[in-house]
Amino acid sequence: MSNHDQLHRYLFTNHAVRGELVSLSETFEQIVAGHDYPAEVRTLLGEMLVATSLLTATLKFDGDITVQLQGDGPLKLAVINGNNKQEMRGVARLQGDIAADSSLKQMIGNGYMVITISPTEGERYQGVVDLEGETLAECLENYFMRSEQLPTRIFIRTGESEGKAAAGGLLLQVLPAQETDPEEFSHLSQLTTTIKAEELFTLPATEVLYRLYHQEEVTVYEPQDVCFRCTCSRERCADALMTLPGEEVLEMLEEDGKIEMHCDYCGSDYAFDAMDLATYKASGNLPDDSAVH
Repeated sequence: MSNHDQLHRYLFTNHAVRGELVSLSETFEQIVAGHDYPAEVRTLLGEMLVATSLLTATLKFDGDITVQLQGDGPLKLAVINGNNKQEMRGVARLQGDIAADSSLKQMIGNGYMVITISPTEGERYQGVVDLEGETLAECLENYFMRSEQLPTRIFIRTGESEGKAAAGGLLLQVLPAQETDPEEFSHLSQLTTTIKAEELFTLPATEVLYRLYHQEEVTVYEPQDVCFRCTCSRERCADALMTLPGEEVLEMLEEDGKIEMHCDYCGSDYAFDAMDLATYKASGNLPDDSAVH
């Protein structure tokens, strides 16, 4: 059994090509748990989770990355947030019925993908990607070719392993500022295409890479753990309430005696009454004991 929820970076000794391999089970399971998503939406979130993890690993920065799909189709929004620590969360919002075996375009309708990179230090970057490819992987490959002029291939597999949601994938990319024979990159891509979902979900990364590239010399680096982590908190919710006009907050309190806030990412609920908010405003702190999980 492989160590799930890890990302491995690797490098071809005789080619100016780098790679990444990620296998995810627990993180994927936690993102879809508690949501009654149709199978097609679960699969898409799994693909986006893999893609975001692979994208994050291509960036040398401290900060956050968001991959978001939105459109006018029955799937209004699908989003995965991640960071350089490979901490992930995600959610989808529907506004109609998803037909069985719906394609990406059928779910999203007229829409696009937005990739937002928010470094801890430095300027925020946002790229908008047309959904020209048939799959999420194809759309991302087009993005890399246009934004960075780097030949990139992305291979994503989703399904189940041991009765739980599982997803995995690989990324191949020509190293920047180095010349690579297009035929060599094509050959490595053809080898990678043969990856089976079961291999990604159940075998150690070194075994997967040996099966794919046993005639190549590959250096595999120390893996990085991937996990689910939601950034919501009682304090953040209270901060958000503090940004609203005072009259609006009072109206909400008068209606119910309290204000309830729900996190779509992790399912946590937070409740505030007038005393909570008055205390928070005065001290800048709220007790942590009224978060309901």
